Order: sequence, then structure tokens, then C-alpha cells
Amino acid sequence: QVQLVESGGGLVQAGGSLRLSCAASGRTFSSYNVGWFRQAPGKEQEFVAAIDYSGGITYYADSVKGRFTISRDNANNTVYLQMNSLKPEDSAVYYCAARLRPVGKFSYEYDYWGQGTQVTVSS
Repeated sequence: QVQLVESGGGLVQAGGSLRLSCAASGRTFSSYNVGWFRQAPGKEQEFVAAIDYSGGITYYADSVKGRFTISRDNANNTVYLQMNSLKPEDSAVYYCAARLRPVGKFSYEYDYWGQGTQVTVSS
């Protein structure tokens, strides 16, 4: 069982940066692959980025590639999403999710979810 808590969201101007954190409970967090997803009002949830248990493999959505960086600190049971050059279209609730099976890009593949953190980018 893994419990996830996101933090770091907020209001930022376009072009600005935010770093989201996903803090996990559980001694085996280093075995879990983690993904970030987001959902804007009236839109479907979409994949943002994912990282494997070791941090050696990462995936990004085309829309964030080159602007966002996912990383993890297994010693502190935390996964980060560094978001730079933010755009208004990045505004959404951001969720982190974890799974034991190979890292994936689809929300239905993930077993554990956080409550989400709101990111709002003003133009």
C-alpha cells in the first residue's frame, strides 16, 4: 500500500516555474514507478510524465517535453516535477500516481493516486 500527497501547486505567470512534489509513504516506494497526470476543467485527464523505480527511465508528453523534468529521490520517498516556461494551457489539477508494474503512460495502469494539486498559469 502506498499513499501519495502532492504539493507545490499555485498561481504563476506565464513563463514562470513551479516544482511539484509527490511524497509517498511506505518503505517500498523505491520499487514503484510513478507518473504525473493532469486534468483541466472540461477536459480529459492526460499523461504528463513518468519515471521508473530507479529514476533511469523517463517519459514525457510531447506538450511538456523540453519544459518539464521528472526526477525522484528514493531516500526521501519523493518524486518531483520541475515545470519551467509554463503556459496558460498547463493550468490543471496535477496528480501523481504509482504502480509496481513497468512504467506506463495510461492512467488506468496506475494503482495509487494522490489528491492532486492545482496549478494555474496566468497570461
